[in-house]
Amino acid sequence: MLTLIQAILLILGVVRFFVIAHFIMSWLIRFEVLNIRQEFVGQVWYGLQRVLEPIYSRVRRVLPDFGGIDLSPIVVLVGIEILRIFLINNMLAFA
Repeated sequence: MLTLIQAILLILGVVRFFVIAHFIMSWLIRFEVLNIRQEFVGQVWYGLQRVLEPIYSRVRRVLPDFGGIDLSPIVVLVGIEILRIFLINNMLAFA
């Protein structure tokens, strides 16, 4: 059971990295530091969009409309951290 919790923590870490990378890329694209017309940047951007959009869309359904401000990445990061803390604190109970 401990191995399963460690695998879940690893997956949560990867998702957290993807959300942070997507968040930073969105700001860099918004301020025209990055250009999605460049092949590599476009591939990374659209790949992250495809991976994270199912998660973001579920969160957006619950959140009220903030008029152009998308808080779903922050809510996802907070949710990941809450789940991570819960798993770490209860890891010994499953050992």
